[in-house]
Amino acid sequence: MNAPQESLPTTVAGVLADTQVEAVLDELDRDLIGLVPVKTRVRDIAALLVIDKLREKLGLAAAAPSLHMSFTGNPGTGKTTVAMRMAQILHRLGYVRKGHLVAVTRDDLVGQYIGHTAPKTKEVLKKAMGGVLFIDEAYYLYRPENERDYGQEAIEILLQVMENQRDDLVVIVAGYEDRMNTFFRSNPGLSSRIAHHLAFPDYQRDELLQIGDRMLDGLGYTFADDARQAFDAYLERRIAQPHFANARSVRNALDRARLRQASRLFADRDRVLTKEDLTVLTAADIRASRLFAYAAGASS
Repeated sequence: MNAPQESLPTTVAGVLADTQVEAVLDELDRDLIGLVPVKTRVRDIAALLVIDKLREKLGLAAAAPSLHMSFTGNPGTGKTTVAMRMAQILHRLGYVRKGHLVAVTRDDLVGQYIGHTAPKTKEVLKKAMGGVLFIDEAYYLYRPENERDYGQEAIEILLQVMENQRDDLVVIVAGYEDRMNTFFRSNPGLSSRIAHHLAFPDYQRDELLQIGDRMLDGLGYTFADDARQAFDAYLERRIAQPHFANARSVRNALDRARLRQASRLFADRDRVLTKEDLTVLTAADIRASRLFAYAAGASS
């Protein structure tokens, strides 16, 4: 723990004010739609860390908490965003020195030939020291069907660092729930080092619509009234399709709608364009999606 204990207040309110952790929690509430179970769990973890700080301040036993975590859920459910906020919380409370997040996948850790994996993994760990290492789709590190795979070497190095340098690095592994469960069963050493498991639910359709509104606002766009209704209908169809990725799919859909709007405006070259023309997506921009064409074909 890196914060000077003698400087800490002896009330929860005092610690929150001194560290500005409450501001990070409030940002998390504002930045992410829904995810109430996840936000509640993050607040619970923050509460535990604050109380541990107060215990240490008063000379009470406070064993260094295990902070390595597992985030499970489908793509686009906010796992990386929550990991970034968690890094900020840990830094402000003095549990990590820097509070930065290093996000990686298997390709960043595992080499393709003998002697390549250890240097790659150690270089990533060096960059992440003092902060949080976020390993997405962590189960790809373990491929028992391939005897020549080097992922196990990366796991062994990670395990050693997670145990011996846990005061200077927090590791968050993430991925689909079922695959992560299999991954943990196959790696008891890793499972025993993970103290906190957060499950990220899929977004509901009304939440996805709110996410779309927020994304457009950030880009300086808005829906026409009938376009918002069209996008709701689009979401109903898209959720039922394979490979739906929650907020990520919303972003992709809006990018395609903006492309259609740009093509529509570009085609009428002599028209004087207004601010409304340039910032409002119409129902036609949404309903030009192939999903609506498929639905029309299926019903005919």
